[in-house]
Amino acid sequence: MKLLALTYGTEGDTRPLAVLCRALIDAGHDVTLLADGATLGSARALGVPHAALSGNMQDELSALVSSGKGVNATAAGLARIANAQAHSWMQQIAQAATGCDGLIVSGLAAFVGLSVGEHLGIQVIGAGLIPISPTHAFASPFLPPRWIPAVLNRTSHQAVNSLLWHAFRKATNQARRSVLRLPPRQKPWTEHPMLYGVSPTLVPAPRDWPAHTRLCGQWVAPPDAWAPPAALEAFLDAGEPPVYLGFGSMVGFDQKAMLDVFIDAAKGLRVLLYPGWSGTPDMVMPDNFFIIEETPHQWLFPRTSLVIHHGGSGTTHSACRAGVPSVVLPFAGDQFFWAHQLNRLGVADRGVSTRKLDREKLEQAIRFAQRAETRQRVSTLGKQMAQETGTATAVAEIETILSI
Repeated sequence: MKLLALTYGTEGDTRPLAVLCRALIDAGHDVTLLADGATLGSARALGVPHAALSGNMQDELSALVSSGKGVNATAAGLARIANAQAHSWMQQIAQAATGCDGLIVSGLAAFVGLSVGEHLGIQVIGAGLIPISPTHAFASPFLPPRWIPAVLNRTSHQAVNSLLWHAFRKATNQARRSVLRLPPRQKPWTEHPMLYGVSPTLVPAPRDWPAHTRLCGQWVAPPDAWAPPAALEAFLDAGEPPVYLGFGSMVGFDQKAMLDVFIDAAKGLRVLLYPGWSGTPDMVMPDNFFIIEETPHQWLFPRTSLVIHHGGSGTTHSACRAGVPSVVLPFAGDQFFWAHQLNRLGVADRGVSTRKLDREKLEQAIRFAQRAETRQRVSTLGKQMAQETGTATAVAEIETILSI
């Protein structure tokens, strides 16, 4: 089958979809991936045919992280990013999807992709890393945990999804009309299959989801022969397993102020610092800190004692899969949801606010992660997740859906 996969977001959005594309190619399918140009490194490394969608997510994300953490700020920020590119994406995706047997859509480009699928009359499959399909089991991941009474869980999903559609609708409909000659759409799509690269060990599969909505498990590539730089290998060999500190694609925060707190809290600990999109810090780091470039989590995390991160879906899954406890500092969006899931499972303390990072709360979260009972719980969790076959499950589901 000839397939087009598309997403728009951060590294954490593109990498799992690139892994899924590679698995589909290995299963004999012709697959191309469209995503933000700065996030396509994983596609290149995996040998997945790809092309860049217009836009610059790194610049656009900085404004989103800086603007606020509430659901309204998140919806407005995401819509601003997607709406500016809707016309261009509609043209790019429509051209690339011509002659395809199926379209896999994810991230901020999903509404555009669904419109193109409608125009071309081809099956669209949603691919997500955040469980947003309405359910009674838990509230919308975009709302602060514990704010919503359980009786309103399903309603919260419907409300947030409607809010997002309302924010995206005008630009999407304008692009539908100008590029595809389609009439405006009044409500979001709800009938297409949804596959999530989410572990049912971390988030139990809701019983009230329809049959075409499924938690597959994390989408991870088979281990490769990646070799660490000599300096990193020497640092790892020089002492106890270090702490990993990294915030991936997060930008738009006061990096120096945050690192000052970490330096105080991490005295006596060996720390691997991954600056990510925020860039190498313009400050002298203490001897117990070692700065690393992008390193495969699958290789690195099992060699660490603790992962301090922003609570993105991918990093959250990878830390748990490695059997390593977390300290989560959520910035925006669904990151608070993942912090809550880890706290619920007892493998992390409550998320630590990044609005004004408190050293005592950070130290408390580190102590929680160092407890023997925390380590035992996350070790058990990691063994359970290691048995999941998320990528293969998603490939089989896609093949079944498209063969009907």
